[in-house]
Amino acid sequence: MSEMKNRWIALYVENQVGVLAKVSGLFSGKSYNLQSLTVGTTEDETVSRMTICVTSDDITFEQIKKQLNRMVEVIKVIDLTDVPIHMKEILFVKVENLDKDGLDQLFQIAEVFNTNGGNVRVVDMNGDSAIVESKHTEHRNNELVALLKKQYKKISVVRGGAVAIESISTGCR
Repeated sequence: MSEMKNRWIALYVENQVGVLAKVSGLFSGKSYNLQSLTVGTTEDETVSRMTICVTSDDITFEQIKKQLNRMVEVIKVIDLTDVPIHMKEILFVKVENLDKDGLDQLFQIAEVFNTNGGNVRVVDMNGDSAIVESKHTEHRNNELVALLKKQYKKISVVRGGAVAIESISTGCR
């Protein structure tokens, strides 16, 4: 049996009411757990693109792709698991009960994480709270959250699913 790992699929689907429910229903009906699901329109307003991450073995993943391909509303299924891609996830972290030193440190953390193609910045603040926005890879966002949990007593985390596009060059992920 093959190993369980995160696998990525991009779906082009008809932009119609109920398509998201049908796709997510396929996953829940078969007891496949979605790790991430992001949906957005494309350059064609009649077509949406879904970026889906599921943890599965090879056999289950092949079944998922076949079942998705059989859906009438699905235009195209692209397996992104082992191809060069550009991928980012959006993350917001609200840090509360900050003093001046804590706020200064938060700006320094954002600056350090603002590398390797990511974009991390403080986007809002008041007297003792601030919100950090990060557009980075899932792995790098995990590292940022872990550091903020360690450094600050009260944080709230909100994450959007990752979006990805196939690379037109090599060496991306």
